Amino acid sequence: MTPHLDSVTVGASDFAASAEFYEAALGALGFVRTHELVDEEEDDAAVEALGWGPAGAPAQVWLVTSGVPTRDVHVRLRVASRLDVEEFHSAALAAGGREHAAPRRWTPYRRGEFNAIVRDPDGNLVEAVAPE
Repeated sequence: MTPHLDSVTVGASDFAASAEFYEAALGALGFVRTHELVDEEEDDAAVEALGWGPAGAPAQVWLVTSGVPTRDVHVRLRVASRLDVEEFHSAALAAGGREHAAPRRWTPYRRGEFNAIVRDPDGNLVEAVAPE
């Protein structure tokens, strides 16, 4: 079997703000929330982990509460079109993301690709990339 990445987990300092960001950014790419986990030993426990993935597939991106948030991770997601990249970028910024690289061609580094990169509330990079 060829190794492949199963999922990535990001720890958040402000779970609610990060959840809003990832819901919007990943939702713009067609990801759906696949998991919502709480501590089953507590009554009225708050959600501590969320997972998103393509409809009908396991979660590929996880967000968890964390005393020490994840920093400087770069999550790169392949999408079908330039429109997907642009919609991701707009949705991510509207949901509290910060600009890192606006939608554009990256000819010196990645020929044949159209990308946008946004920082999540803790500064991690989330990128959408489409073939040109």
